[in-house]
Amino acid sequence: MSQPFDFSGKHVFVSGGTSGINLGIAHAFSRAGAKVSVMSRSQEKVDAAVAGLKARGGAAFGIAADVRDYAGVEAALKAATAHHGKIDVLISGAAGNFVAPALGMSSNGFKAVIDIDLMGTFHVLRAAFAHLAKPGASIINISAPQSYNAMEFQMHVCAAKAGVDMCTRVAAIEWGPAGVRVNSVVPGPIADTEGLKRLAPTPEMEQIVLDSVPLGCMGHVDDIAHCCLWLASPMARYVTGTVIPVDGGWSLGGANSAANGMKKVLMGAPKKQ
Repeated sequence: MSQPFDFSGKHVFVSGGTSGINLGIAHAFSRAGAKVSVMSRSQEKVDAAVAGLKARGGAAFGIAADVRDYAGVEAALKAATAHHGKIDVLISGAAGNFVAPALGMSSNGFKAVIDIDLMGTFHVLRAAFAHLAKPGASIINISAPQSYNAMEFQMHVCAAKAGVDMCTRVAAIEWGPAGVRVNSVVPGPIADTEGLKRLAPTPEMEQIVLDSVPLGCMGHVDDIAHCCLWLASPMARYVTGTVIPVDGGWSLGGANSAANGMKKVLMGAPKKQ
């Protein structure tokens, strides 16, 4: 499709930007002319992502850092700014997940998701503020439907992502006077992503999810990327503190319907008395 957005000369930093939805977002901004920096834990993935962006003509920089390590995140942002200049668009997308009931989850398992999703988001936002091109910078947190839909087997993610969305709202209030906009984008079921594989690891579960989406189809990575392009553009100059589902209507009830269907699969059919 033709590119309706122009981010030429802008610096876009994507945390978790070496795979899945976040890598797709990085490519979308690169196609729109942006200088892109990506960060994730794996140096191998960072190198592959940067090579892929450059192979398509993009100006790319990458650095390995763990969002759970504030000092590492701070150093990564400093290096990216030294390479590409002040950050115009910040995407915070690192996430972790697994399926488990609350009573089947260890304290360490719960904490692992909180540390990646919630603490990781805070670390990226807090460390990035000094490096943002103010006024005019746009921050986009990649959230999840669990932030406002209570889902069985997802207590850890529900807690973490609800916190992420509150970070979005508070930062929008506190940083608005500096000219920084902060929003959350909530992907629904997105085909061929790690998130969907973890949520629906079997064809049967994937079909349950598909049947629960009002539009009757899975989303694509570009659907999320296009929303981010719009949010970061001047077209959305008066939009901040919002949580925007991009989910084919899934959050209108389908998410809980899918969770109930998957519960039956996970727990097995009830035994006849």
